[in-house]
Amino acid sequence: MRFAVISRLPAWSRTLSLGLLGLLSSSTVASAAEPPRVTLVGSFQSELGCTTDGDAACTSTDLTYESEDDVYQKSFTLPVGTHTYRVAIDGGAGGTYGAGAALDGAEIALTLSEPGSVKFYFDAKSHWATSRPSSAPKAAIATVAGSFQSEVGCPGDWSPSCLRSMMQDPDGDGVYVYSATIPEGAYAFKVAMDEGWATSYPGSDVAFSVPAGGSGVTFQFNAETRVVTFKVLSAPAGDINLARAHWVSRDTLLWSPLEFPEAPQLKLHHDATGAMVLGSTGIEGGESLSLEVDPAGPSAELKAKFPHLATFKALKLPADALARVPELLQGQLALSLTNKDGKLVDATSVQMPGVLDALYTYNGPLGSTWSNGVPTLRLWAPTARSVRLHVFDSSDAATASHVADLAHDATTGVWSLTGEADWKNKFYLYEVEVYVRSEKKVVKNLVTDPYSLSLALNSTRSQLVDLDDPALAPAGWNGLKKPRLDAPEDIVLYELHVRDFSINDSTVPADKRGTFAAFAEKASNGMKHLARLAGSGMTHVHLLPVFDIATINESRADQLVPAGDLVSLPPDSQDQQAAVNAVRDADGFNWGYDPYHYTVPEGSYAVDPNGSARILEFRQMVKGLSETGLRVVMDVVYNHTNSSGQDARSVLDRIVPGYYHRLGRDSGNVETSTCCQNTASEHAMFEKLMVDSLVTWAKYYKVDGFRFDLMGHHMKANMLKVRGALDALTLEKDGVDGSKIYLYGEGWNFGEVADGARGVNATQLNMAGTGIGTFSDRLRDAVRGGGPFSGLREQGFASGLLSDPNTTDQGSTDAQRQKLMHYADQIRVGLAGNLRDFRHVNKAGATVKGSEVDYNGQPAGYTVDPQEVITYVSAHDNETLFDAIQLKAAPGASIEERVRMHNLALDLVLLAQGIPFIHAGDEMLRSKSLDRNSFNSGDWFNKLDFTYASNNWGVGLPPAGDNSGNWSIMGPLLANPALKPSKEHIVSAVDHFNEMLRIRKSTAAFRQRTAEDIQSKLRFHNEGPGQVPGLIVMELNDEKAEDGRTSVVVLFNASDEKQAFPLASYKDKTMQLHPVQQGSRDARLQEAGFEAAQGVFTVPARTTAVFVNTPAKGDTGCGCSGSSGGAFAALAMLLGGVLMSRRRRTQA
Repeated sequence: MRFAVISRLPAWSRTLSLGLLGLLSSSTVASAAEPPRVTLVGSFQSELGCTTDGDAACTSTDLTYESEDDVYQKSFTLPVGTHTYRVAIDGGAGGTYGAGAALDGAEIALTLSEPGSVKFYFDAKSHWATSRPSSAPKAAIATVAGSFQSEVGCPGDWSPSCLRSMMQDPDGDGVYVYSATIPEGAYAFKVAMDEGWATSYPGSDVAFSVPAGGSGVTFQFNAETRVVTFKVLSAPAGDINLARAHWVSRDTLLWSPLEFPEAPQLKLHHDATGAMVLGSTGIEGGESLSLEVDPAGPSAELKAKFPHLATFKALKLPADALARVPELLQGQLALSLTNKDGKLVDATSVQMPGVLDALYTYNGPLGSTWSNGVPTLRLWAPTARSVRLHVFDSSDAATASHVADLAHDATTGVWSLTGEADWKNKFYLYEVEVYVRSEKKVVKNLVTDPYSLSLALNSTRSQLVDLDDPALAPAGWNGLKKPRLDAPEDIVLYELHVRDFSINDSTVPADKRGTFAAFAEKASNGMKHLARLAGSGMTHVHLLPVFDIATINESRADQLVPAGDLVSLPPDSQDQQAAVNAVRDADGFNWGYDPYHYTVPEGSYAVDPNGSARILEFRQMVKGLSETGLRVVMDVVYNHTNSSGQDARSVLDRIVPGYYHRLGRDSGNVETSTCCQNTASEHAMFEKLMVDSLVTWAKYYKVDGFRFDLMGHHMKANMLKVRGALDALTLEKDGVDGSKIYLYGEGWNFGEVADGARGVNATQLNMAGTGIGTFSDRLRDAVRGGGPFSGLREQGFASGLLSDPNTTDQGSTDAQRQKLMHYADQIRVGLAGNLRDFRHVNKAGATVKGSEVDYNGQPAGYTVDPQEVITYVSAHDNETLFDAIQLKAAPGASIEERVRMHNLALDLVLLAQGIPFIHAGDEMLRSKSLDRNSFNSGDWFNKLDFTYASNNWGVGLPPAGDNSGNWSIMGPLLANPALKPSKEHIVSAVDHFNEMLRIRKSTAAFRQRTAEDIQSKLRFHNEGPGQVPGLIVMELNDEKAEDGRTSVVVLFNASDEKQAFPLASYKDKTMQLHPVQQGSRDARLQEAGFEAAQGVFTVPARTTAVFVNTPAKGDTGCGCSGSSGGAFAALAMLLGGVLMSRRRRTQA
């Protein structure tokens, strides 16, 4: 993912001296003759094989000249400490260069807080030297990567690893610069960090043009602010291809020009046809209005609404021009700035969302509404010159249309038309006449309705439907009763993809496989599996995107399938992924994070994808799941659309160009930090679209929850408005209880909205106190080990850290112990609902709050209520839990031990306070054959098997795109037959998972309702510096527990040894293994026990043992006390196994 912000170009770059230009790299000029040797001379040479430090003659610290990069470079492993160095040329004969690229300059300092690899760089042309530790918190190497690189000597374009376009900072002020002479043409670029695309700036590609004859171009990057700027030195001042000015209210524009001279002359230029151009002396064509600078700057209200513009100049329109504003907004706009002599200083185009909100925010209905069987259509298009409606009798492309004009309300920007009763179920398109800045002209767009409720096949036309039409409701729909839900803390989420669920299930009728309709097939293997989960305690099925998706062909007859017999290929073959990749964009699979229309069910998931049948089938799915005991959650993706601009699959931007998408502050280009075309929910009418859409899904489809993709790209205020709108829904008025609808999302903090840049965004920390959940990466990373962007084989609590290290460097034994204890602290916070104020003793022996436990520089604990955390160790993103265990476990670990690691990881989720989240199939050891990003990897790599015959491990090397760099690690694992689980392993995992669900459901201690309850009732033992590593002991006490379990003790043993742990407070008390575990088929649980005489709890290796003081009301268990490892318990387990087997036969 490539993200960040672009900012203005400062004045210095316009007057860049020839001396500085000569210092900086310019790959279009022949390189100076390379000296025969370049040597690091420093305080660390003796660590690297040299006799002494400071030895320019020692070849052990020579750098290597890379001709492709035209830079000297090499990596060395250095110890902890502060090091210094300079660079000697030709053993010192050619000079020695230090700080500031100065001959005989001061030594360059390098401080390492941990040992590791450091890469050194030296440019012999500029004499600049720098280094990059592998563990550096901030990147030190920046390259300008773009479509121009082949013109400056790189082997290809968009190559962040080509150091010919490396940016340099000779004066050490944190501003990195690269200059080059580039030939005429249109180009684009980004600044990439550390020779790759993991981090880059700004959020979207930056376009620039070089005029005829070529020109010098200077690029600048501020390492502190992450601001990117550039200047084409021979071009006119300014660029009206960019929109760096912002019209924010009727009378105010905000702009930060390149320079601001004395006696500035500012003008707003406008032209209805788009004929204006930027010439050498200024903007040519159109008319203009003079603007005045407001010395007070933006008002407090404007600063609050547009924090990213708070430092901009405020420019005021003359009073006599205010009445013309609506007219001006319909055409081309630009600003110019000249000095007192009339010389052009800067020029730019204008962004308009702020003024559109100020003038045209509308709260009424949009889309189609019905009254007495007659439809009225409304479209918000305030900058349109005309809107016409095309009505079609069918979805057939050859069908001619009936055309009617819509009436315009100048006060709201809404166009409307009341139709005829016989328009019901007909299809339609809007014809919108509007000026498009990117096209520099007025266009007529034929476009679907952004408020569509039904669509033709492949979304070619909208359809007029009435969601209250009885023909669109399954029998019993209006009286459907939802499964009981007493509190959010009772929720357990199961993340499932509609197509994955049934596409391979032979017990589902062929035409219904991969569709909504499969969820109504209650006798299928998949539905029996879900029914068992629901009976054990699963409450909600979270469906990956089910709205209209842009990237799946809805015509099943036209969907392609991989060629060949993939089943017979070797488990480590490249052929499976090659076959899948050959049809990846033409098959029927995609995760679906490509929104096209937000409020229409996806057609490829319907048996009949053309028209309104998809509505009926979606409702049948909701009904089928509800009757199985499961509520339904939709994964919603309002943070971006698939397309923008004039693309054929762009809807919003072809109706109100430049409004619905979030634009770069200093470019006007659509931001893409999400992956795609970012939307701007801080704009009033996108917020309205989002809220209206969610209310429709809740009210008309009875959806019980919403998971917000990249929720941190929305504002906190958006989410609170959504919460309020849903809370207003009642059973009496709307047929649904909106207060029971649960909201949660990804609260990641990055991109152009990071840290509140566009307003208080809906991030993990910001959402505390709202009751809206966020995914916690804290427990996830601690349990698995590492993180999504760290080493594949980095171990964690459940994957063998310290107790069973793998063959990669996990650090010294003591370093592993310290890391494992820190992971345990993070897990304890997670088990306590990730509460920011929960107190426990950390690994150093200090009593700390959850917010004081570190997670990569952030607080581990951040919630104020347990319902605000989503606890998970696996989701659709990244490797499945099973695959992660396979990568991280020690090579000698048996498949049986790996399954136990897997089970233990899920136990930590299911027994945590807050809301557990399970990736579908994790309970079945789901594998994607090590694919870390299966969004477009087809049915082959995403397969679910509810017969439990296979978990999909070893079905070939995963697709090359995101995985080929690790094939050398993956191949031997996939080829090893000892690592493939059997059906017995899978069944045992399913049984274990259901047991843990039943424990959570039957034991109220694991579902505390408030932070106060958790703080007063939950405590941990085995803490502090003297703890037994790999063992977490959790105690829950509630004298008023309604289920009678006033004491619960849980031991999570991740080590490879049995552990006995004494608790003096339990001496002579009566405790027993939880009745569910007494009936477990896991033979190792027979080793678990409690010795009352000493108060000692025993837990087997890689096992979770739950002890309770008395059976809850209605429990069926052995009822024994004292040691639970005796013959009576064994008999109970045997009997429990028989009962479990009978239950499986009746359900499977």
